[in-house]
Amino acid sequence: MNPAADRAPAIEVTNLRKVYGQGHTEVVAIRDATLHIARGEIVGLFGPSGSGKSTLLTAMALINPPTAGRIAIGGEAVMEGPRALVEARAFRRRNIGFVFQKPNLIPFLTALENVQVALEINDTPASKARERALELLDYLSVRPRADNLPDALSGGEQQRVAIARALANDPSLILADEPTASLDGALGRQVMELFAKVAHERHAGVLVVTHDARTLDVFDRILDVEDGAIRVRATSNTPTES
Repeated sequence: MNPAADRAPAIEVTNLRKVYGQGHTEVVAIRDATLHIARGEIVGLFGPSGSGKSTLLTAMALINPPTAGRIAIGGEAVMEGPRALVEARAFRRRNIGFVFQKPNLIPFLTALENVQVALEINDTPASKARERALELLDYLSVRPRADNLPDALSGGEQQRVAIARALANDPSLILADEPTASLDGALGRQVMELFAKVAHERHAGVLVVTHDARTLDVFDRILDVEDGAIRVRATSNTPTES
């Protein structure tokens, strides 16, 4: 492990801007957003529909390049405006875990195989991939269901497997887009607490886009997005800066 990268923020975004169209059809989706997420921290991103949350998240995931601004992940500059400074797909596989609204598990693979395949894509030998996948399923309390296909799992169990898959390559950054949208209140809370556990115990930076105000206390910090602009919400969980 690179000690300097371990000390760097999981992600640092500076003056990020995303514009669609031009002239009288121009729409500014993100307005000069600046933020950072430390390793070991879980941050909630709140905002109404159309506020720019998903645009920001996909830019941070190196899926949707910004118009301007800079993104650094683990201390390494990866985007300068719309120009990628790394091979985005390979970098994403190694350094970013993504969890979607729906688990998106491969239906013909078992829970174990869904996690294992994420490792094998990165050339991890099959025996080590299986060992790592079982460890993650155990960590997320779903190992007894390792040999079940997705349609035999509950919604909460499926999302736990999806989180295990996101953790497979030990990413420094985890991005989650409305991961509890299809779950009821109790299961949604359990999933949010799992993200906090991952951040605090596995030293990952975690950003969760959500509308669920019932889980505010799970987050170390809360960011609000409105009309593409970001502001930090004061909460009792926010550490006092010296």
